[in-house]
Amino acid sequence: MKKLLVAALCVMAGFSGVVSAADNAEELIKQNLHKVDPRIKVKSISPAPLAGMSEVELNSGEVIYADSKGEYFLIGQLYRYTTQAGFVNLSEEKAKEQRKAKLDAVSEKEMVVFAPEGEVKATVNIFTDVDCPYCRKLHDEVPKLNEMGIQVNYLAFPRNGQGTKTYNTMVSIWCAKGAEAKREAMTEAKQGMNLDKADCNSPVMSQLALGQAVGVTGTPAMVFEDGSLVPGYVPAARLSKMLGL
Repeated sequence: MKKLLVAALCVMAGFSGVVSAADNAEELIKQNLHKVDPRIKVKSISPAPLAGMSEVELNSGEVIYADSKGEYFLIGQLYRYTTQAGFVNLSEEKAKEQRKAKLDAVSEKEMVVFAPEGEVKATVNIFTDVDCPYCRKLHDEVPKLNEMGIQVNYLAFPRNGQGTKTYNTMVSIWCAKGAEAKREAMTEAKQGMNLDKADCNSPVMSQLALGQAVGVTGTPAMVFEDGSLVPGYVPAARLSKMLGL
């Protein structure tokens, strides 16, 4: 979608001096985006942290910025400098809000959950592929994470898509009967064991799509409770510190 936006807005430059007769800034922005490419759909428009600009959230999840005439558009990262924190990535802060909202909408019943026996001090959502070496390495540390009070919620992300051996294995995990059976199947799969095939109306593909929507490009990929996205393997001790424990 970003390539589409860049190409479309380059075309827009050819008629950027033409002002629409729309009643307000939101309509101007929507109309001009629609003119350059009807495939660009606007989800919401709200005031941006930058004075005189609007924050435009697209249905794709991308966020761009536009002036009140729909004439100037900013695609990329918007930063704000503060004396306390230095440069703050406002675009990433918005992305964190979006990720959090999307993950909060997923029931734990649709995940494979490894919870501590005692108090849950933090929760991390992990998009995983059972045949990914670093996913397996991270899974070996789940008992340590649980001992630290960290709950691990697994979501499916079979990297090579539907119909693959990995996909079928992950469907069997998510179709296992009961939470404990799902955990056992996850551990067995990550130890390289073959599972008995099971089939059901699983959320495997919808979770793969969710991962792609929140910016996951490889596994493992972690989404913290605040919506922060952390790609790759992180040792348990370091992960605990990142979670503020």
